[in-house]
Amino acid sequence: MPRSPPAPPRPGASGAAPGPGGMRRLLLRAVGAVRGVPLLRAGPGSPGECFPPAPPQPLRRSGRPFTRVCPSPGPVPRPVLPAGTARLSHSDPRGWDGHAGEEEEEEEVEEEEGWHQLYPSHIPTSLLQKALLAAGSAVMALYDPYRHDMVAVLGETTGCLALPNLRDKMKHHPEGYRILQERPCIRLSTLDMSRLRGLPDGSLGREYVRFLEDNKVSPDTRMPPKFVDDEELAYVIQRYREVHDLMHTLLGMPTNMLGEVVVKWFEAVQTGLPMCVLGAAFGPVRLSTRKLQVLATELVPWAIRSGLNASCVLNVYYEQRWEQPVESLREEIGIFPPPAVRV
Repeated sequence: MPRSPPAPPRPGASGAAPGPGGMRRLLLRAVGAVRGVPLLRAGPGSPGECFPPAPPQPLRRSGRPFTRVCPSPGPVPRPVLPAGTARLSHSDPRGWDGHAGEEEEEEEVEEEEGWHQLYPSHIPTSLLQKALLAAGSAVMALYDPYRHDMVAVLGETTGCLALPNLRDKMKHHPEGYRILQERPCIRLSTLDMSRLRGLPDGSLGREYVRFLEDNKVSPDTRMPPKFVDDEELAYVIQRYREVHDLMHTLLGMPTNMLGEVVVKWFEAVQTGLPMCVLGAAFGPVRLSTRKLQVLATELVPWAIRSGLNASCVLNVYYEQRWEQPVESLREEIGIFPPPAVRV
């Protein structure tokens, strides 16, 4: 009777080179590899992907704050083999298709270490890893404010207090609650650009498209969340990123450094995200003396007053307001008209 072939050495064993799955686990475990490339690579949750609608039943919370635990799947039924067909041994590392079962091995490691992927782009991280990510991304974002990936990581790893507060504001507002349930996303695939271009001048949709075209930006460039350990909070920060360009439109600010600093002051007051506070505080160091004077005397006081007076900007279903005039929406939200200065 032929004997089954010996099992190949496990990845990471002595004298064996780790396979692709082993290398992935090693990279995720190595804190030194959290410098951007391995953890920020494009994957299933690449730009352009939307969150699915919220499930009808809320997921069970675990003991850790802001962490949702996926229900454990039931036992997987084994296929019934015809008589006379040899079955692979349980000790054989190959899958039913004859290839190495690296995916099952990765799932076992994640279960042993308490990892749970809560959404397609989620990368579970420990508190230490989050702290290192926050420190590294803060340095890189201050060095180059246009490193949007570093700004995104900073927002996710430092928003543990601000994001639940924003989520609660949305839950207690009728329009915000609808957004949390339906989970719309602002992408080129969900926007009818030709229709928006045909709207009257001054309408939200027409001015939004004008902003995108004048500044050569796209809503698809927003990074998906990766390090937020709560699926609902991950959607909140994704929604914040998607409406960031709409904040530029409502505030009448371009995407140059001065305009970004003004928007960050408004968003810092509105959201309380540490990432916005850092951007508002350290962004002006790159401005000229003349722009600093305009910022300090005109724009920052207006942005702070508008942020304090306005209702939560995440509670507006912008996709249903494209025809509304920008001035009317500003008045409804509580944003004061921008000062008559050249930005």
